[in-house]
Amino acid sequence: MKLTLKVETTETTYEVVTNLFVIVMWERKYKRKASEMAQGIGVEDLAFMAYEASKLNKIVVPSEFDTFIKNLVNIDVLNTEAPNPT
Repeated sequence: MKLTLKVETTETTYEVVTNLFVIVMWERKYKRKASEMAQGIGVEDLAFMAYEASKLNKIVVPSEFDTFIKNLVNIDVLNTEAPNPT
């Protein structure tokens, strides 16, 4: 599963794409299944995915997640891609 997220911080705006590793990290941290995303996910969930995807894509982010959140202005989901589209 991939999500394309538009991340707007107090300093910059960029797009980042999640990957399966980021989704698994989210499942582990929040004890939820990826299939539950269809019922809706919260802003903290999106922030976590943006944070981890940013780190994987070598985008400089604060070392602490809460500091990253403090600098966030907005997060938008631009695109979702199922693992095996038909």
